[in-house]
Amino acid sequence: MSLTSWKKISPHSDFSIYNIPFGIYSDAEVKHRVCSAIGDEIIDLQELYQNGFFKNIPIENTSVFEQRYLNDFIDLGKLTTSAIRRRIQELLSDANTELQSAHHLHSKIFKSIDKVKLLLPLRIGDYTDFYSSEYHATNVGKMFRDPNNALLPNWKHLPVGYHGRSSSIFVSPHSFYRPNGQTKPADAEKPIFGPSKLLDFELETAFVIGKATQQGDVIPVQQAREYIFGMLLFNDWSARDIQTWEYQPLGPFLAKNFASTISPWVVTMDALAPFYIDAPPQNPEPLPYLRQKPLQNMDIQLEVYLRIPDGSETLICQSNTKYLYWTMEQQLAHHTINGCPVNIGDLMASGTISGPEPHQFGSMLELTWKGTKPLRLNNGEERKFLQDGDTIIIKGFAEKDNIRVGFGTCEATVLPAKNLSF
Repeated sequence: MSLTSWKKISPHSDFSIYNIPFGIYSDAEVKHRVCSAIGDEIIDLQELYQNGFFKNIPIENTSVFEQRYLNDFIDLGKLTTSAIRRRIQELLSDANTELQSAHHLHSKIFKSIDKVKLLLPLRIGDYTDFYSSEYHATNVGKMFRDPNNALLPNWKHLPVGYHGRSSSIFVSPHSFYRPNGQTKPADAEKPIFGPSKLLDFELETAFVIGKATQQGDVIPVQQAREYIFGMLLFNDWSARDIQTWEYQPLGPFLAKNFASTISPWVVTMDALAPFYIDAPPQNPEPLPYLRQKPLQNMDIQLEVYLRIPDGSETLICQSNTKYLYWTMEQQLAHHTINGCPVNIGDLMASGTISGPEPHQFGSMLELTWKGTKPLRLNNGEERKFLQDGDTIIIKGFAEKDNIRVGFGTCEATVLPAKNLSF
């Protein structure tokens, strides 16, 4: 269905009338409220609710739009949240004059995104990071193991993942301190302590759990989509030198848990529904509980920009979620096959999303091939890994048949490590 808004929106805007994402905002007048976005403005959903624009939608929790996080809103259930999204689209349609003619309410309902603060949208109880890009896993295997046997034996049989730290997930834009930790240089007999020298980003997306389960419950792969509320952009910052020393035998720990960044807008699966495409074939065929039919990925274009302290920006990566080997539904089915419960607001991240070509590699580790091929930036500088003052900006959008749905930006800046003495 073709939609046109009475609001003036750039054709390149992430927040078209086809999107209607959800987030949380605050400003001088509002402590925290649920909001959506259209063009370069936020939409205050509490104001819409108070003024009767949702009167035909049964909303039992009358304070749901004034909560600090989206969890209670998501808990209304997809029937209700989808109805709210469709109602917002209806109110913004140029064929509808209800809100268009209510000029006295516009200044309360619509506010410039630049003049509000977008808050962490979710109360994230748990976060899991997967390792679902065959191109990324193969690149890492070639660099650190046998180039002829880059993938470990289990990789094509199950979605590999690890449990991350939700307390260090921050909303874009923010800054964080370079992590300190143990590393062991190749020429050293013992480990040393100090700031990470091989700081890296990881280009990822994440999906948000929209329905809780109990211990012992299993989410079948064919029903997994019902449990996914929406998606956002994700950056799983990594300290490669700390990781190399610590990860055996249990995997990532201090090399990952110091910071992760998410974009402030949760884009619903309703908005993303037009952008499903066939996923790459899986060989060997996975076990029955992972056999998804049809096997589908999202077609979301992803870009990574590196901004250095002088303000110049360089596009360093262009990738796409279509390159993921394991799908979101398979990740969720595998996560719960042992009876692990999930809760509303939990995050499941994709792992680094790399494509087949060098410009599609989703980390500095790959882009510079472990520092052996430095990146040439637009101002003439080079980077092997990230330096203090560098900013990584991730952007993502899906586009098809003149329908554009975007995610905004996922941005964070590296601060110098704290000076520690013992």
